[in-house]
Amino acid sequence: MTVNSRRLKRGAAMKSLLSATALIAVLAAGAHAADIGKTIAVDCPINDCAAPVNLIFAGEFAIDTGTMVDGVEFGGISGIDYDAATGRYIAISDDRSQKAPARFYELDIKSGADGIQDVSVVRTVTLKDKDGSPFAEKTVDPEQIRLFGDNLIWSSEGDGKAMIAPFVRVTSADGDFVREFALPDGFAPSEDHATGIRNNNAFESIAVLPEGDVLVANEAALYQDGPASSLTTASPARIVRYDAQTGEPTAQYIYMIDPIPHAPVDGGAWNDNGLSDMMPLDDTRLLVSERSFAENRGFTIRIFMIDLDGATDVSAIPSLAESDETIVPVAKTQILDLGAIGLEPDNIEAMTIGRAEDGSPLLLLASDNNFNAEQKTQFLAFRIESLPGLNR
Repeated sequence: MTVNSRRLKRGAAMKSLLSATALIAVLAAGAHAADIGKTIAVDCPINDCAAPVNLIFAGEFAIDTGTMVDGVEFGGISGIDYDAATGRYIAISDDRSQKAPARFYELDIKSGADGIQDVSVVRTVTLKDKDGSPFAEKTVDPEQIRLFGDNLIWSSEGDGKAMIAPFVRVTSADGDFVREFALPDGFAPSEDHATGIRNNNAFESIAVLPEGDVLVANEAALYQDGPASSLTTASPARIVRYDAQTGEPTAQYIYMIDPIPHAPVDGGAWNDNGLSDMMPLDDTRLLVSERSFAENRGFTIRIFMIDLDGATDVSAIPSLAESDETIVPVAKTQILDLGAIGLEPDNIEAMTIGRAEDGSPLLLLASDNNFNAEQKTQFLAFRIESLPGLNR
């Protein structure tokens, strides 16, 4: 999601209340806020005490806005994934072909016991449209990218104002178009906002499950399903399940995005909250990030664990707002609030599980700087001591 310029005045780091469903304990004795080595533990995520979470903060690295790579400004990192075969990362920019053609990067991220030492760009790859040409300006809004066999899978959020539908496409490692997944009914934008995506709140995240299916999530509710999050209301976002071979949708689930955690301050007017990324742990459990902004206060970034098991398939329900059916959303538990452990997060939108130089697993987060001078491209790393379903 692109945050407009009036949202970008950042205040002090936010101290959010812990979710009633989660217990987050700071265990590193004597550690100061945001010190490397701080431990975050959740003993019973989603009431499963046999599968505790234990993360250790492993450092931060920032790239200043305005940094040039091969003559093009680096930034807009909205999605990231780890390639175990190369030990490098793939990251997509949400530049709408305005600074340069839509593109993704191959990154080398060096990290160890003392934190993230360096982030460098190995190569820049232009994404191609169906006809083999680069995307024209403002015809695409790249948001997420994942490894997909020998290829990559990525999403565009579309443009609700311009009536451009979101999409999910498969591309080669060199950016060439391979194929496109089907858009489910009810997702295309509409002029009257009776149905379809909200502008800038569409296909924000992708998760490729270990068994092969692909999940794609909206950042907020479709118009026919309910409101976007407010300070007092949650938002029912749809997660679409795809058959990876056919590209056809097979199911849909509801993820309830929390109400906005903070109001604007000091005369500010804008605040929001949305689902910004998903990362699978096994075939039913995933990590999900919610990114919130309150003008003149800053960003609140929270990571949840969800479980699809038992969630209602709502693919046959065209409008949740008009349905009387009993619907069970995905179960969720908060496991991490970046502000609550002393970090000052930027616009964190990307998440993956990678590896440190010593081979230990890392939860890596990255931010979209919106190409704004008041922001930065921020990378945050957490060493994984235990995480349910993770066998990597």
